[in-house]
Amino acid sequence: MNTIKKLNLKGHLLTAISYLIPIVCGAGFLIAIGMAFGGTSQAELIQGEFSIWDALATMGGAGLGLLPAVIATGISYSIAGKPGIAPGFIIGLTSNAIGAGFIGGIFGGFLAGYLAVAILKYLKVPKWAKGLMPTLIIPFLTSIIGGLIMVYIIGVPIAAFTSLLTNALNSLGSSSLLIFGGIVGLLSGVDFGGPINKTVFAFVLTMQAEGINGPITALQLVNTATPIGFGLAYFIAKMFGKNIYTPLETEALKSAVPMGVINIVEGVIPIVMNDIVRCVIATAVGGAAGGAVSMMLGADATVPFGGVLMLPTMSQPWTGAVAILVNVLVTGLTLALIKKNVTQGEAEAQEEIEEDDIDLDAIKIY
Repeated sequence: MNTIKKLNLKGHLLTAISYLIPIVCGAGFLIAIGMAFGGTSQAELIQGEFSIWDALATMGGAGLGLLPAVIATGISYSIAGKPGIAPGFIIGLTSNAIGAGFIGGIFGGFLAGYLAVAILKYLKVPKWAKGLMPTLIIPFLTSIIGGLIMVYIIGVPIAAFTSLLTNALNSLGSSSLLIFGGIVGLLSGVDFGGPINKTVFAFVLTMQAEGINGPITALQLVNTATPIGFGLAYFIAKMFGKNIYTPLETEALKSAVPMGVINIVEGVIPIVMNDIVRCVIATAVGGAAGGAVSMMLGADATVPFGGVLMLPTMSQPWTGAVAILVNVLVTGLTLALIKKNVTQGEAEAQEEIEEDDIDLDAIKIY
């Protein structure tokens, strides 16, 4: 156990995912916008034979196709620093080439990173060659050793495992899809883009790399629906004669809801922090419902990000729209029912606390 803690496998993976997400977002938006306007991802862009929408879809597709190399590079860099970048990238590309995919990229990243650290620690070179260690010796030795290990030793079983997992998910029945979607949806939402969400994201992104789009669609639709559900809760609560948000929280909703539409869930965190238990319960219940519906109906976005922009990339866009609607309604209704009524006195007290915090921050900055 102590050895595992020292290796910090989870920490390096989450760090790499934090590097990966901006690329997923950028490439995801490109391909989502391109496909929404009729573009297609092409093998090559020949002058005069493509539209701007084809160009966007192709750019996004090219970015998403490199995700195994990106995750491998991120993990290797997290472990070994700059000497880990080149071998991580090369071994990640190798994983892609032999069909080991995203899972292979993850294993390749750890392999490259720890090989680089081992070579740096144990390989003794003359003084004149020490300057070559980070730029030539470590990248070259790590790339050739790690690449050959990936091709001849670990790549084949990883590819076989990925294929087995893919076949298992493809063979799920209706009840299994319901349960699986509910679990993905619940785990996707409970920490609002935190470590649990990122861990599930890594798993479902692996599935999308193998052509299974349902799980990542469920996750991203939950992220999209959660802030909108928080906004709906405001109006449902008013119907019940309740005021569940302070004025500051209501202001936060004005930015959180539009952010949710384009799949950014973090805008609701300031609201969640004031009532963690109830907000997490509502998010979990809504996410489980939305994820289950998404998987049951077969929502299958071909991009891993984009919010409502994902809908045009689905074979049946209405499935994603229904999943979002169910998620929003369940989240909003649950939150409106279980959240306490905020009195005028409590609202004013909360505002004073927030203002005091702002004043203190200003003093510290000054």
